Amino acid sequence: MAKETFSKVEASLKSRYRRERRFQVFGLGAIFLGLLFVSLLFLNIISNGYGAFLQTHIVLDVHFAPEIIDPQDKADVNPQILAQADYRQLVRQPLREMFPEVTGRRDKRKLYRLLSSGASFQVREMVLSDPGLIGQSRRVSLIADDDVDVIVKGHVTREDAIQRFGEAYVGWIENLVEAGRLEKRFNWGFFLNGDSREPELAGIGGAVTGSFYTLLVTLLLSFPIGVAAAIYLEEFAPQNRWTDIIEVNINNLAAVPSIVFGLLGLAMFINLFGLPRSAPLVGGLVLTLMTLPTIIIASRAALKSVPPSIREAALGVGASKMQMVFHHVLPLALPGMLTGTIIGMAQALGETAPLLMIGMVAFIVDIPGGPLDPSSVLPVQVYLWADSPERAFVERTSAAIMVLLAFLIAMNTLAIILRRRFERRW
Repeated sequence: MAKETFSKVEASLKSRYRRERRFQVFGLGAIFLGLLFVSLLFLNIISNGYGAFLQTHIVLDVHFAPEIIDPQDKADVNPQILAQADYRQLVRQPLREMFPEVTGRRDKRKLYRLLSSGASFQVREMVLSDPGLIGQSRRVSLIADDDVDVIVKGHVTREDAIQRFGEAYVGWIENLVEAGRLEKRFNWGFFLNGDSREPELAGIGGAVTGSFYTLLVTLLLSFPIGVAAAIYLEEFAPQNRWTDIIEVNINNLAAVPSIVFGLLGLAMFINLFGLPRSAPLVGGLVLTLMTLPTIIIASRAALKSVPPSIREAALGVGASKMQMVFHHVLPLALPGMLTGTIIGMAQALGETAPLLMIGMVAFIVDIPGGPLDPSSVLPVQVYLWADSPERAFVERTSAAIMVLLAFLIAMNTLAIILRRRFERRW
């Protein structure tokens, strides 16, 4: 009888071990598939976006002709003359000299499109910063048009480029390559410029600045309010029906779709209080409402993790309840509160829907100088570029996503470091 019972138990154990091994295999397979899909996503973004960090330039010998820049020789009396000169002639003249066979008006216009519309502004800034260039000739690296950039980077085949832009246009580019007149430079403008209709001139500088001001407003409001609310609910609030209702609503607000907060911000901050549209101040107020539940919940969890013995010891030596909370409990709970706040800020950084509702989808060229200036934010900039038809904006969109992911990874890494550095295990 005992032997028969032992054989049944042994068979049952083997069956359970097999099920456990199958479960482990399924778990490892799920982890592997998840990592595979995330890796493919990252590879796709990087492969599409890394080219945006390089920009094609055309090297031309520009003669800073006085008869074009300052024909009446009055720049010393009126410096504004230098700013109003027709610098397009200066950047077009070298192209005409390199391709003298181009004589027709239509062909010339097509030839001039090799250069970006921002090339003349490059030369203008050179003259304004150094008027001594007038009358000299310099070899200048000028921004190429986005079509040239796409062709040089190989995003379209030669046949497709000829069909789209014409054989002459592609031939001019090939001649520039053979002459060593095309070069790729690091695209500082992508990080420093604001938005633009021209892909080669568009940058994330305005969006990053707008995101900074928006997150600054969010942090200055959400952290003190969220921590104060958590301290009151956890340490001072009486346990009654009203506090139960408040706690339930805080937990429910953490699960509310973010676009609802955008509608609330539109109705309250813009329509009722008359705050400016598309301003980081309004965006920060909306994101504050959205992140408060996350910060309150994380802060309450950090307060609960402090052992009761700390509170009892503080009260036992004569500390008041206020002293016990702020001198003993809060310093121990602060690392957890900071971790929750950083995670909430990372969530706010990646939000788009509530900011679209308050008008931060506007086309903003200038970089904002403060929280009240019109601006965009990085996720909205990605949304705008993804809707643009130009092929060059595909690179900019993926590159902006890479920058946004870098910020999110950095913020989450900071949260992990803070937790491991300051967290105390009891």
